[in-house]
Amino acid sequence: MNRPHWATALLFVVPALWSSNYVIARLADGVVHPHALAFGRWALALALLLPFVGAELWRCRAALAAERGQLLVLGALGMWICGAWVYLGGRSTSATNIALIYAVTPVAIAVAGVKLLHERMSGAQRVAVAGALAGVLFIVARGEPGTLLALRLLPGDGWILAAAASWTAYSVLLKRWPSALSPAARLAATAAGGLLVLLPFTVHEALVQPALPWTGRALMLVALAAVLPGVLSYGAYALLQRELGAARTALLLYLAPVYGGAMAWWILGERPGWYHVVGALLILPSIWLATRPAPR
Repeated sequence: MNRPHWATALLFVVPALWSSNYVIARLADGVVHPHALAFGRWALALALLLPFVGAELWRCRAALAAERGQLLVLGALGMWICGAWVYLGGRSTSATNIALIYAVTPVAIAVAGVKLLHERMSGAQRVAVAGALAGVLFIVARGEPGTLLALRLLPGDGWILAAAASWTAYSVLLKRWPSALSPAARLAATAAGGLLVLLPFTVHEALVQPALPWTGRALMLVALAAVLPGVLSYGAYALLQRELGAARTALLLYLAPVYGGAMAWWILGERPGWYHVVGALLILPSIWLATRPAPR
């Protein structure tokens, strides 16, 4: 059976949606608190999804009750830790360290997919994993391998390490736990579970942190986070997992440093270097090689 054309297109669209979260996190520093941003992001995402999936959720309320524990776990992993903790870590660590830590995530998901989900990866796909990882490391090192040896752990790296591990667990469990819900309905239910987990931490943050006014810029950042790296990114990721499996879908995250660098140049004025081009030339063919349909 041939893969749908939309799945191939999404392979190159989803990383751009996902990478927008890094730019949003930088723009949000001093504008909106991390947990408030994460809570607002998923509350708005849920509000956007409900008109489309509300009827299905009501019809499948028995399935919702049966899956409530799984939905709560997925919400904690994907919406709380992979949301607020990334924003927390971004305030006290470098972009280089974040990119290096997240570069390991697709490898971890691919290994977990093979070991736990019994997904098959060909020799060519294993070579592609190595090529994509080499491209990411080349970008992180800015073309100078000695840069990797000189990296120092910063306080925020702990938050990012936890978020990277959480995304690995979220990706594997999303595939390992079958659901009676459609991908969109399951995302809405997962967002609701994430909001339940986020709520007490958001309230605590509001009580102990200096108040930040809800300006137009803050509301815009919440809206962008809800739509781009929220509903569109998570929904498309779930669809791709259904078509390609967890291991191969995870490889698209290798494109995030390439797209992130382009968006940082466009929005934040950070000019890319020659090493971005070399890294992209390593990553893009590797993504194509790793995600080709398996031979019959």
